[in-house]
Amino acid sequence: MNPLHRALAAAIVFLALVAAPALAAQQRGTKQPAPKPAPPETGAPAPAPAQTAPAQPAPAQPQAGQTPARPGEPSTPFTYNPEGRRDPFVSLIGKGSDPKAQGMRPPGVPGLLINEVSVKGIVRNNSGFVALIQGADNKTYVVKAGDRLLDGTVKSIVQDGVVFSQDVNDPLSLVKQKEIRKPLRSAEGGRG
Repeated sequence: MNPLHRALAAAIVFLALVAAPALAAQQRGTKQPAPKPAPPETGAPAPAPAQTAPAQPAPAQPQAGQTPARPGEPSTPFTYNPEGRRDPFVSLIGKGSDPKAQGMRPPGVPGLLINEVSVKGIVRNNSGFVALIQGADNKTYVVKAGDRLLDGTVKSIVQDGVVFSQDVNDPLSLVKQKEIRKPLRSAEGGRG
């Protein structure tokens, strides 16, 4: 322990020893007796001790609509009025950025989430591959490379699957997009 810490600890102990009796007396509501002055040694009568007003705090005035609390009676419970204030438990970071939290989605392919779609077929035409995807609404849509979904885009379409580029909405993540590959056949090996 360095000398500065030792001096600080000694000062705290000293203050605790000096202040403890005064605080205990204040909590009990009694005043600590003041030392009485020594009577004068002359034959003259002693002057009357000066009367001092006790140092009590002024009673707090009750606010409008409240009744003053009396000692020994429980006071009214505190109620919080949130009018005009934001909810302290709602995240300030992710507000409004989550596509699932939005109530209305655009119709068609722009309203689909990547995690909700499944690849039902892949067709080759003159310009390349197009994919048939099924959304959560059980409707089938035709997409090509570069088409925009609600939370990403179709990056590429290959013979056996579709590669999506999904936007990452995590503000703490260094990666802003991740690649998701959805195969044509399901993992069970059956058609679906």
